[in-house]
Amino acid sequence: MPVSLPPALVLSPDLLRCPVCRTRRLHPGHGALRCPVGHTFDLARHGCASLLAGARATSGDDAAMVQARDRFLSTGAYAPIRKVGARLAADTASEQTTVVDVGCGTGYYLVGVLDQLPDARGLGLGTSVRALCSAARAHDRAAVAAWDVFRPFPLTDGAVDVVLNVFAPRNPAEFPRVLRPTGRLIVVRPTMWHLAELRRQVSAMVTADPAKEQHLHRAPNPFFAAVVTEQVEYSVPLTRLDALDLVAMTPSARRVNRADLNDDGLLPDQVTVSVPATAYQPR
Repeated sequence: MPVSLPPALVLSPDLLRCPVCRTRRLHPGHGALRCPVGHTFDLARHGCASLLAGARATSGDDAAMVQARDRFLSTGAYAPIRKVGARLAADTASEQTTVVDVGCGTGYYLVGVLDQLPDARGLGLGTSVRALCSAARAHDRAAVAAWDVFRPFPLTDGAVDVVLNVFAPRNPAEFPRVLRPTGRLIVVRPTMWHLAELRRQVSAMVTADPAKEQHLHRAPNPFFAAVVTEQVEYSVPLTRLDALDLVAMTPSARRVNRADLNDDGLLPDQVTVSVPATAYQPR
């Protein structure tokens, strides 16, 4: 029995293009997405469209990582980051804003934008099947699709008002193609001080490259010019479970031996959040 298309996908036939043909739009019908030539992309039961054309979405995020992320984000510790991203997105809002979250994870930041913009529709792209299951249920105006964000996006040219990219991989060449001339790219990235207390005490965690922030800021060039950057920096109190979840929700989870975290004195009781949020406009 075919899966019913989520309302957000039904309302987005102008947004998606066939990843095989790359020139024809995808249209909903009979519980799937189809292009005029006949390429068909079914929906998973949780409502995620896999557009990988026969290749399975792979993910470094296992179920434990996604659960840890959901628990930590539910504490509100990263709510200021979500608020800044939503505010920067609202600055470019049109009558029906289209927002694409590249590397959407569980949809936390996309939901923040959609809540700020009551007439907006959203699409999340990512490869983590388990995270996309959560993102598919996160908001009634958000659709999700499994996609490798390093490949050309399955999106039509100039159909997007806001590209959101929070703690996620980038594809700078595709961003200007899918954005409208008046659109914005919003990038949130960590500085070398982000989670520094935790990284000092858990040596196996991935460390921040001091030059990385500058590199990531330059990465959108020559396609974009920075419009505004807001520095989000504050201290967050941590319970022991919060600290464990912060380790477990990142790629560091595979480098850290859980047994090494059993000492109660090992984890900090607070941590610094330090991220710049930059809005770029196409040149």
